[in-house]
Amino acid sequence: MEWRKCYLDVILVPLGFLITAGYHGWLWHNVRTKPETTIIGINTRGRRLWVSAMIKDNEKKNILAVQTLRNTIMGSTLMATTSILLCCGLAAVISSTYSVKKPLNDAVYGAHGEFMVALKYVTLLTLFLFSFMCHSLSIRFINQVNILINSPQDPTSPVTPEYVSELLEKGYILNTVGNRLFYAALPLLLWIFGPVLVFLCSITMVPMLYNLDFVLTRPDQKGKNMDASGNSDFV
Repeated sequence: MEWRKCYLDVILVPLGFLITAGYHGWLWHNVRTKPETTIIGINTRGRRLWVSAMIKDNEKKNILAVQTLRNTIMGSTLMATTSILLCCGLAAVISSTYSVKKPLNDAVYGAHGEFMVALKYVTLLTLFLFSFMCHSLSIRFINQVNILINSPQDPTSPVTPEYVSELLEKGYILNTVGNRLFYAALPLLLWIFGPVLVFLCSITMVPMLYNLDFVLTRPDQKGKNMDASGNSDFV
């Protein structure tokens, strides 16, 4: 009888998680092996060039560098604040004496027992906490870059453009991981209403993330198309 109550949760929720995890594993492999086909790889290359340009002409571009990094910090701060507020709300729900009723058929829409409800909220709380931690660490690294990018250049100094670039990349990687954990919590948020929505949301997010993570038209191919046609349209 227990299996009959929660078989959809046992099958659909892990399957949706595996779909999302498999996509991100494939994305990581492409970032490592073919970075020019991914937005993350191209942006990484661009940030390294940006750091070198800011340090090389720091007297003229120091304000631009600080303002750009400040905007990134504001974005991470917003996500960290949102994550911790959601954690507080979930913690309040978990600690309350509110008992979830069973308005839906357990055999079709999944289990609604006390253990399953607690598992749903604890899983969400864990993801939002890790998202908050990643965004907090991202702010730490980008704050360090904000100071070091304007430090005087000395041939004997260990603060080199490569070192500053590495710090900036750590900050952006943590920011990306925090965002992806936040995104992963969205399907699980629908788990409150049943496991079917978790699975549907997971398979819907994958093509959306694919369009955001991969370059559908490579720059060299775009250049060949422009040369062949003789002109191009700008939107």
